[in-house]
Amino acid sequence: MDNKETKVRKFSGVVVSTKMNKTAVVLVERTKTHPKYKKQYKTSRRYKAHDENNLCKVGDSVVIAECRPISKEKKWRIIK
Repeated sequence: MDNKETKVRKFSGVVVSTKMNKTAVVLVERTKTHPKYKKQYKTSRRYKAHDENNLCKVGDSVVIAECRPISKEKKWRIIK
């Protein structure tokens, strides 16, 4: 058996909602480059992240990491 190391995806973002129990909605903004025109533009996506002790507040900067599915839409957890 060979040991396969899986690369864990991590993003940094800002908490935009904490209305659900043990869940925070994190807005992650990324810059992409257009393949033809080479112009850079911003894209954003909202991820639902697991917050076990409800410590996050709206406006906090957090780091989220991918994990096993916790619920239908929650596949991320807050690590910082």
